[in-house]
Amino acid sequence: MLMTPKKHPLFFWIITLMFTALACQAPERLLQRPQLSQDELVRAAVATVQATQARATAPTITTAVAFAGDTNLEATLIEIYQKYNPSVVHIFVRDFGVTLGTGSGFVYDTAGHIVTNNHVVADGPDLEVAFADGTRMKASLVGTDIDSDLAVIKVDQLPSGVAPIPLGDSNTVLPGQFVVAIGNPFGEAGSMSVGIISGLGRTLESQRTPEGGLGRYSLPQVLQTDAAINPGNSGGPLLNLAGEVIGVNSAILTRTGTNSGVGFSIPVAAVKRIVPTLIATGSYTYPYIGISMAPPLSLEELAELGLPPQGIYITRVVPGTPAAAAGLRGAEGRGGDYITAVDGRPVRDSKELISYLVFETEVGQTIELTVIRNGREVTIPLTLGARP
Repeated sequence: MLMTPKKHPLFFWIITLMFTALACQAPERLLQRPQLSQDELVRAAVATVQATQARATAPTITTAVAFAGDTNLEATLIEIYQKYNPSVVHIFVRDFGVTLGTGSGFVYDTAGHIVTNNHVVADGPDLEVAFADGTRMKASLVGTDIDSDLAVIKVDQLPSGVAPIPLGDSNTVLPGQFVVAIGNPFGEAGSMSVGIISGLGRTLESQRTPEGGLGRYSLPQVLQTDAAINPGNSGGPLLNLAGEVIGVNSAILTRTGTNSGVGFSIPVAAVKRIVPTLIATGSYTYPYIGISMAPPLSLEELAELGLPPQGIYITRVVPGTPAAAAGLRGAEGRGGDYITAVDGRPVRDSKELISYLVFETEVGQTIELTVIRNGREVTIPLTLGARP
């Protein structure tokens, strides 16, 4: 049947448009295009109309709809800030009226104790605290611990409406978990940043060098986060989305002096263990063995020594220490003991041994070390001393 423009105006309008479009193509593209039959042209025209109609009637997905779940997160973050920013303080360290530095802290209890970093308050005799509502008052130093970089200061009373921030559980934290940091970076009071937990089981080196020529002590189970932490954030809380403290922001890994996405936070497990003692006595004493431990040995080295891949090789036993009294052996001139377990719990490396000592034991407690000595497994009791 012959189609005429009068009977099928839409069809001929579409065909005209298609030929016009073809005419506008570059000559080389036209040379490569195969010839289309009338039926093929009709099918193409119908498909074009249907596609156009579908696009015209399809609902538009806006950004608000596509990310509707984010509104819950946004509301949570706003609530956390409004509820707990009043409990985060700006600390000024002064000497004869000269400001030596500033940092952050958070309210620990209703008695006015405030948790912060040792390195924030260690360098000046006069401490001043500013709360979010503008209240300013003097603070006194209660206790410090250089090895964990924790300190406690105290104000005589808290402003109205300011409450302690609840403590969470750093042992249940997982990589990828959202976290919030509140503090005073570069003196910008009440700043909030958001990120995730980037890693677990990091270590934070102490700022003091121990006696006896041993290496620096370190705090285990430190949290790594990409939430922006900058100078002035030190001592502020790292919160989970339940508004609980899971860490105390302490350090950043940087080559520029500013945030590079690698921040470190003291685990709240250390706060729970150390801060009550700082409040009660002003200091904290760690259990101590008295050994130097080798970095992880290579598989070739372990094979030569006939040792399994997981354990701790003792390189030196310090004279006069619990390790010496227990008869542990270092590698000086002979094969050193190789620790594979403590109190029946396997330890893969020095981090796990230190973590067990710091968070699970006390001075005066007797532990049992499983060691490999000259190819034989033996169990050695050791009574922990006080870290010098």
